[in-house]
Amino acid sequence: MTRYVVVGAGIVGLAVAHRITLDHPDARVTVLEKEDRLAAHQTGHNSGVIHAGVYYRPGSLKAELCRAGSRSMVDFCTAHDIPVQVCGKLIVATDTVELPRLRALHARAVANELPVRLIDPAEAREYEPAVRCVAALHVASTGIVDFTRVCAALARLAQEAGAEIRLGARVTGVHRRGTGQVVTTTAGEVPADVLVNCAGLYADRLARLAGVTPPARIVPFRGEYHELRPDRRHLVRGLVYPVPDPRFPFLGVHLTRMIDGAVHAGPNAVLALAREGYSWRRVVPRDVADLASYPGLWRLAGRHLRYGMVEVHRSLSRRRFAASLARLVPELTEADLLPSAAGVRAQAIAPDGTLVDDFLIATGDRQVHILNAPSPAATSSLEIARYVVGRLPT
Repeated sequence: MTRYVVVGAGIVGLAVAHRITLDHPDARVTVLEKEDRLAAHQTGHNSGVIHAGVYYRPGSLKAELCRAGSRSMVDFCTAHDIPVQVCGKLIVATDTVELPRLRALHARAVANELPVRLIDPAEAREYEPAVRCVAALHVASTGIVDFTRVCAALARLAQEAGAEIRLGARVTGVHRRGTGQVVTTTAGEVPADVLVNCAGLYADRLARLAGVTPPARIVPFRGEYHELRPDRRHLVRGLVYPVPDPRFPFLGVHLTRMIDGAVHAGPNAVLALAREGYSWRRVVPRDVADLASYPGLWRLAGRHLRYGMVEVHRSLSRRRFAASLARLVPELTEADLLPSAAGVRAQAIAPDGTLVDDFLIATGDRQVHILNAPSPAATSSLEIARYVVGRLPT
């Protein structure tokens, strides 16, 4: 009987565990999670958007798995009574200089076979009356959900099928023992025929523990959010995004109606000084040393210093943050914003300073390491699991 050990109980790890129980019902599956709860980091701080797949290079893993995932996630939620809404979204150009980028985005979405339409300002106001734009892209298949509820359902299904989930079990090593391997944790040893690394913010470190040299380093970027005061939520009916800068993986400050009716604003993106750096106050010396010693980060910073400083200024000034939102919805002001929880994105950066744009999956001897799975990983999680488990040794 093959024993699979999955490290990480975020949405990708739980989806992988669930998929193993479906495809290999006679296998033993153990999920190891260092925290005392599921979905403690990237999944639990997710904005809840089921992405359609507009932004991703046609033919890439992100494009293929996101497009399929947006459908399978809605189907999964419907089947398991998880509230989900396919509300669509607008990507709006607020200045004519953005029109070429908007048209390019439309062309990419069409290449990805998505239900999209370029619309004029009058049509945009039919969807979002408070929006100001010169043109917009309407994306019909975008949705919203609470991904922590998806995690709870995946965990329950996996456990009902015989999987074990061990919380409070931080991995401290991976060692060969005979023809197999043993995963050592703070809660004891676990033998593993096959190891699947879904450790998110720590995926590169776990790969190195397991004897695999990752081709990129995880660099944490904090995404800071506000939310609209309850009496101002009516200004946003669904999701309103700016036209993104294609040089960066971040989509720009946007407005998202959540499945509970709240409207979140953000995120900006600033370098975090800890892998769990949810605030400026959180600083971990080892994580800072990792950042400071990594040539890839310095090369990235050298190319995009101005962009980074804009993000820092917006992080430190709610007025600047509100001004970014007002480009999309002019009625919004600083007084309309309330603080909300931040998230941290695990972004892989190559040694030459390029941001790893696609999902990055590496293999070792009876090991699979998911080394770059930021957004749209939650949307794509069921399809990432199908892709990974279909390639696992048995």
